[in-house]
Amino acid sequence: METSLETVALFSLKLAYEEEGLSPILRDDLVMGDYQKDVFELLVRRGDVETIQFKLNQCLGLAMDALGGAEKPLGRELRKLSADFGEVRSMEQLNQPLLALKGYLKDIL
Repeated sequence: METSLETVALFSLKLAYEEEGLSPILRDDLVMGDYQKDVFELLVRRGDVETIQFKLNQCLGLAMDALGGAEKPLGRELRKLSADFGEVRSMEQLNQPLLALKGYLKDIL
């Protein structure tokens, strides 16, 4: 699960900050400092769903802006998937919406 959390953050930040012709954003870049696997690993171990959601929502908000907002087709789908992720209340419920976000972001990159 930690890897999927990190991947969603990475894909979101790629959408927000990566520009064609420049170096790609990688997992060890400074922008990924708060969103690395070991950070998420600690949060998962603690069962801290709220902080996980907060961290990913920061990244997803940047991705939403990069897609032109919720009024655009890609943004509407991201908003729907983000809302599903935001409704999760336990670690057991986290995996399904997380995988949906990961797949969607991967597809639009």
